[in-house]
Amino acid sequence: MAQLFFRYGAMNSGKSIEILKVAHNYEEQHKRVIIMTSGLDTRDGVGAISSRIGLRRPAHPIFATTNVYDEVEKLDPQANCILIDEAQFLTKDHVFQLAKIVDDLHIPVMTFGLKNDFRNELFEGSKYLLLYADKIEEMKTICWFCTKKAIMNLRFHDGKPVYEGEQVQIGGNEAYYPVCRRHYFNPPLDQMGQ
Repeated sequence: MAQLFFRYGAMNSGKSIEILKVAHNYEEQHKRVIIMTSGLDTRDGVGAISSRIGLRRPAHPIFATTNVYDEVEKLDPQANCILIDEAQFLTKDHVFQLAKIVDDLHIPVMTFGLKNDFRNELFEGSKYLLLYADKIEEMKTICWFCTKKAIMNLRFHDGKPVYEGEQVQIGGNEAYYPVCRRHYFNPPLDQMGQ
């Protein structure tokens, strides 16, 4: 039975590598997958999924104006699975389109992304995935500064924490740390930006 999945985690929790692993497992069994990612993430070029351990794969970009349902019908309406990275950047309409893919085309859709931004606000895509996904799973990682579970993303600039600003600033370890609640509010300034 096809379902809509949302797997979320803080930065560095292995979301992108998990997508690449799931795609490999399907394809090794000669099953067809469609891999997509947000067109906002340009760190490795538009339409690419890259893991921090060096694996990279092309993906179909999703922009604000993309109708994901129509794209899937064009690409492969008989696909065995759809995998989406950076799902936090999806819109409410995108999430409804994904639900329609699951319900009408009977294709499982697995989305991966952040739950909350650096201000501890939900992203639009994450909010609606939390509301409409059939299955929600947390991918865990540890705090950059201790061994507790990281549940937040701390943005920093010039060695100082940043708690205000635009929600979307694409970046990795040079701009964000996965942190526990304690270190979100009280980061060790002597260890920031190293």
